[in-house]
Amino acid sequence: MHLYPHKLRVLVPPKDNLKEAILASNLSLKDGDIVAISSKVVSIGEGACVRMDSIDKKALIAQEADWHRLVLRARHKHLFTIARGALVGAAGIDESNGNEHYVLYPEDPFASAKRLRSWLCKEYGVKKLAVIITDSKSDFLRRGATGFALAWDGIDPLRDYRGTADLFGRVIRFEMANLIDSLAAAANLHMGETTERTPLVVIRDAPNIVFKNRSTKVADDQLYVSPEDDLFAPILFRPRWKKGGGGKR
Repeated sequence: MHLYPHKLRVLVPPKDNLKEAILASNLSLKDGDIVAISSKVVSIGEGACVRMDSIDKKALIAQEADWHRLVLRARHKHLFTIARGALVGAAGIDESNGNEHYVLYPEDPFASAKRLRSWLCKEYGVKKLAVIITDSKSDFLRRGATGFALAWDGIDPLRDYRGTADLFGRVIRFEMANLIDSLAAAANLHMGETTERTPLVVIRDAPNIVFKNRSTKVADDQLYVSPEDDLFAPILFRPRWKKGGGGKR
């Protein structure tokens, strides 16, 4: 597997032309490529930004989160949020490189991935292409951020091992590999978190990938797990969680 990072000019909130910035870069694509792109530049391209002085951040978090929960620990208050199917800080709202704006998630990240894949295929003359919109988050019992897939299009996010045998003939009953987050995490190594200006990474020759020349529904992909079915639900999901606005704008 090979990764090819691409620098773009600085995209300025609240809205800038992402397609123009991509065309001005040295991007080239081949059939079978996977384009990983930061959710921040997608959001700026769509104008999903709010002036910091126009709204209270806590109110904005509640608006953007699917669920939110305030936890008091060691005399400090921590706000935990679930947004777009992921446990993320501040419902994905970002202040860094925001030009006095809060940068939100795209309103419909899967629709954004679909539009971007269609445009890239047409503009660069490729037919077999996948797009992953990435972000980064912190995980339990780990320090630091890792990349994950906020949305995708044109690719199967999972590899299903169920029904296959291991090296000693034992039939696998539960194992599924989360390919999409692994690809996003690999791309995030190049993207960085602050001044790298590398929001687009082309992943080439990735193993075990199944491309889908159609848009997929989240439910069909079976990547997301509802809180009531999640193994970690007894730890995570208690009545103290409050329903948020879900990013409806």
